[in-house]
Amino acid sequence: MIRVPSPAKLNLFLHITGRRENGYHELQSIFQLIDLYDWLEFEPLQEDHIQIDGLNNVDLEQNLIYKATQMLKPFAQHFTGLKIKIEKNIPMGAGLGGGSSNAATTLIVVNQLWQCGLSIEQLAELGVKLGADVPIFVHGQNAWAEGIGEHLTFIDLDQKQYIVLKPDCFISTQLLFSQKTLTRNTKPSKFCAYQIKPSDFGNNFEPLARNLYPEVDEAMQYLDQFGVAKLTGTGACVFTEVTAEMHVDEILKHSPCKAYLVNSLNESPLRHFKVQ
Repeated sequence: MIRVPSPAKLNLFLHITGRRENGYHELQSIFQLIDLYDWLEFEPLQEDHIQIDGLNNVDLEQNLIYKATQMLKPFAQHFTGLKIKIEKNIPMGAGLGGGSSNAATTLIVVNQLWQCGLSIEQLAELGVKLGADVPIFVHGQNAWAEGIGEHLTFIDLDQKQYIVLKPDCFISTQLLFSQKTLTRNTKPSKFCAYQIKPSDFGNNFEPLARNLYPEVDEAMQYLDQFGVAKLTGTGACVFTEVTAEMHVDEILKHSPCKAYLVNSLNESPLRHFKVQ
């Protein structure tokens, strides 16, 4: 049996810079990996089927872990059935990329278990078909993202801690994108501009999320007392950077919803993964 971590991410900002003819939105963002992990266990089976335990509320055919295995099947040189068990710690619908991370973890591990022989670049190309966030977890490095999120420039970011709050609501990404008041023409920028003045970079979805979901507004108001609260991705989670003057234990203790203290990662624990 193989047991591996599947990390979450934060979007340090998220701007929509345009819209393609096919309806997809052009964006810019920074993906920061963090040490909040789901755990996946992979166990070969004698039977010729894929069994997934731990996500009973998701239909098998809609499960990104299952979809990832089906993408790799045509490349398998040594196919076996698999029992995949997931220990879920990353909240769902939170903007932390849990589902995308699980899919990427599956691509990386099963590529080796089935001896598919695919490179990281090839796995990332498959991964983007499962979701725009999947390639960042396949590569396992922090990145400046453009396009629909698949054009990645890998970057070095300072080590930081963040307080992350998960309001008790599930945000519909489709609902946010459908809002007429969504800003879709933010001027494109560069990573060097972010480094000079990160406070100029926000999340275009934040005002909509605050307006449509009172729980998100409450969480942001709470964190704004101690720092600058930001929304991550198009999910419900909000976060702020930890500073020296913060009383972190007190902030976590009195949070209006579930709270996490997380550390930034320089790279994913899976970046150099090898099946033993």
